[in-house]
Amino acid sequence: MAKSAPKAGAAKRPTAPASAEPRSSGNGAADIATARAPATKDELAAYYRAMLTIRRFEERAGQLYGMGLIGGFCHLYIGQEAVVIGMQAALRPKDSVITAYREHGHMLACGMDPGGVMAELTGRKGGYSHGKGGSMHMFSIEKGFYGGHGIVGAQVPLGTGIAFAHKYKEDGGVCVTYLGEGAVNQGQVYESFNIAELWRLPAVYVIENNQYGMGTSAKRASASTDFYKRGEAYGIPGERVDGMDVLAVKAAGLKAVEYARSGKGPCILEALTYRYRGHSMSDPAKYRTKEEVEEIKKKRDPIDRLREELIAKGYIDDAKLKDIDREVRDIVVRAAEFSQQSPEPDPAELYTDVLA
Repeated sequence: MAKSAPKAGAAKRPTAPASAEPRSSGNGAADIATARAPATKDELAAYYRAMLTIRRFEERAGQLYGMGLIGGFCHLYIGQEAVVIGMQAALRPKDSVITAYREHGHMLACGMDPGGVMAELTGRKGGYSHGKGGSMHMFSIEKGFYGGHGIVGAQVPLGTGIAFAHKYKEDGGVCVTYLGEGAVNQGQVYESFNIAELWRLPAVYVIENNQYGMGTSAKRASASTDFYKRGEAYGIPGERVDGMDVLAVKAAGLKAVEYARSGKGPCILEALTYRYRGHSMSDPAKYRTKEEVEEIKKKRDPIDRLREELIAKGYIDDAKLKDIDREVRDIVVRAAEFSQQSPEPDPAELYTDVLA
């Protein structure tokens, strides 16, 4: 007997094969790098101070945004501080950095002035882009920071070009390009991987896997969540590291940067991390539970982990910790004050630095 045609609109949603293993976003991966870089007492204290500065800066930026003093988009880096501080500890003055739009922490790690960064957030003349760029568009060639970029994945071909410039000029520099796991599926990323390996460019691609793109978990958005393997088709090696451990990131960063600097070509470093806030200030992050966030904060917070290590090794006491916290808060308070006292840019600035 002939089967009747299916009713319109009755098509079933495709499902994964029964044999398919559930995807993981990378947490708890068995293939994560275990090496940790050695560090002196002073180095550990400096890393702690640097991460705390980013945390307090971002908290204040969130407050100013809530008060209406920062407009437009604002993507906070809270929770991911160990990635950029660990990587920066592996770089040399000739090296360069480029990233996406969650870049306030990267700018501070590169040595950019907190007041100038905060003033750009508030759209003031004293900002790094003279108040015209806002949160997503700041640059400092003097500090080797080639910008945050608002288009997902757009910084990857740009970073590849900067790596080409390092090789062309034979200056010994390496370009570190940061991108999120949500950007890895962009076609331009793989075009960049191809040319970087073809020309053996001194490029390190750091994938900051904070588990969620703009409202979607990595395991729902990517068929493969082993992001450090995404360069295998081009012969690019990769490694996965605990992005909540600054010394683990530094160890992996030193290895990756040396590989690229030695002329062997590009490499990929996937840092498993976590953002505590929403994708941007306008994101309530209802796609995950409060319990999940609190569990990460309790067990994996990068600043708390380093503080505990400093105390356990007898490198620091409560009095010194309070001094550091006070100094960091003073830095952030001054930055916030400057960002509100700096004048707004002259209307004539609308016509400067216009390329197209």
